[in-house]
Amino acid sequence: MVVTNLTNPDFMLVKIQFAAVWLFQEEGVRFDPLTMWGHMGWLARAIAVILLAMSAWSIGVMLDRWIAFSAARKQSREFAPLVAGALRQGKIEEAIRVAERNKKSHLAKVVASGLQEFRGQDFQNNDESREFPGEKIEASQRALERAEGIVHAELERGLSGLATVGSTAPFVGLLGTVIGIVDAFQKIQESGATGLKAVSGGISEALVTTALGLFVAIPAVMMFNYFTAKIKAFDIEMDNSSSELVDYFLKKTTAPRR
Repeated sequence: MVVTNLTNPDFMLVKIQFAAVWLFQEEGVRFDPLTMWGHMGWLARAIAVILLAMSAWSIGVMLDRWIAFSAARKQSREFAPLVAGALRQGKIEEAIRVAERNKKSHLAKVVASGLQEFRGQDFQNNDESREFPGEKIEASQRALERAEGIVHAELERGLSGLATVGSTAPFVGLLGTVIGIVDAFQKIQESGATGLKAVSGGISEALVTTALGLFVAIPAVMMFNYFTAKIKAFDIEMDNSSSELVDYFLKKTTAPRR
């Protein structure tokens, strides 16, 4: 009966659990953040500091882009109906003033560029513009395309760095993991011991740097994908606005003059 109880799987599991608790108590190993930081070597600490700096920078880019995109969306919603009403009434100067009041709007920047070019063509060479309206339309269209490229670059500011952080942070953390493992083997060789205490420092380095690498990379990748999708939506809006503005210019130049 005693032998049967000793070989029972449940009894063996309890024995293993007690042995693990005894081992941790025996060695006095703690895996809280401060203790792990204390076990880390200078090289592993340097990697952890680098990862924290990458995290702080990526958070700054996220906040900056979030504020910029929110302002662009808000002002664009206010700008679109106002400029549409001004253009329906033929008030190009009023439409330009509305665009200049909404400088954070991606649509306002593009539309303002096209309107200013169209107005400038009238002021510079009014007679030739009447003879060749197509040249005035083409000049305005080129101005719209240039403005779209500039606004697109402004919207993408910082996102390349965010993608770099998201792709490299896990490998930086992996470097810390490798350093922790090497340190653990060195301590085993120096002390000749094979207990948990001999490798706890290396394990802590590996755990901290790996966790930090993932902590930095996951939000960076998620927000990079989110902002990229937002920029694609903004590009579509700018393309549509440019197309509608060109149509307006065509109607205005080809309309019969009284």
